[in-house]
Amino acid sequence: MPPQSPTSSPEQSPTKQSVLSRRRLLQLGAGAALLGAGFYFGIIPWRQTRTIKLSRPLMGTIVNVIVVTDHEDNAHTAIDTAFVKMGALADELSTYDENSPISMLNREGILRNAPQSLLDVFTRSRRLSELTDGAFDPTVMPLLHLYQSYRETATLPPQSMIDKALKLVDYRKIVVENQTTIRYTLPGMQVTLDGLAKGYIVDAGVGAMEAAGLTDFYLEAGGDLMVRGHRQDGTDWRIGIRNPRSDNLTQMKSIGLSDKAIATSGDYLRYFSDDKTVHHIIDPRSGFSPIELASSSIVAPSVVQADGMATATMVMGAAKSLELIGSLPDCEGYFIDKSMNTHHTEGFFT
Repeated sequence: MPPQSPTSSPEQSPTKQSVLSRRRLLQLGAGAALLGAGFYFGIIPWRQTRTIKLSRPLMGTIVNVIVVTDHEDNAHTAIDTAFVKMGALADELSTYDENSPISMLNREGILRNAPQSLLDVFTRSRRLSELTDGAFDPTVMPLLHLYQSYRETATLPPQSMIDKALKLVDYRKIVVENQTTIRYTLPGMQVTLDGLAKGYIVDAGVGAMEAAGLTDFYLEAGGDLMVRGHRQDGTDWRIGIRNPRSDNLTQMKSIGLSDKAIATSGDYLRYFSDDKTVHHIIDPRSGFSPIELASSSIVAPSVVQADGMATATMVMGAAKSLELIGSLPDCEGYFIDKSMNTHHTEGFFT
């Protein structure tokens, strides 16, 4: 006997039940036929998604892309477009290319007809420097050059040399004129955009992929990444956070993210001393690497914001970082100090 509906009466006669059963079967059969015809003639789209993964070198690192799509050709075209866009921006913002606009600015102290990308990044840099009371400062390049020059001798620069380099560190001495010209008002100043440029470039790649209609993807460059939508099984993307003192990637903390960016800065990424007390992140006010944190991970609405805040909070330390990140909309932070104690904002794991 077919299962009864909540309103069925147990006293119905076999004849009436048979009539209802045959009628119901005919209705179901007709519905299935219409549905099948809809798929066949393309009236109802048949979505069979797949996951595309690829990696390419860019910006001195590996850029990893994962896309969930039901239009494979369109996805590959979108990915190619994103890499072209990111590559063009990397050429403009790289301090490793002596012919790039930023390298010309560092050499000459002035750059006329600056590309829009450079103007954008300098504007963002100024805002971040002001927000963090100078904990973020792109003019630390003279200090980085100083530490790099002493790395080969396994010694630290003398205080006199650090003091000399510090005289060239001041983000307020970068002047943007008429939205076309960038000028340094201190002779000998140089900037590094490593704390923002990568995030800015990844955001541009994200924009290119979205413009092509992609809705579910992961785009990451050297640990700075954006996720949109969901994985193929409909769940959030799982993002691992590395232990800064372990190479065991199977024991990482992880969080689920959708439509958010995350970036991590750490003392283990580039360092000048074996104990990692001297590394590539320099406090622009003291001239030394910050001593409290080993890594900082920031969740934010954009990769450029997460990238810059990760660098700044490494300098600021846990307490000030928790206060600042907690005041910013849609931002969360996770910090590991050099004793491997962890600190995080309330919503980081939710």
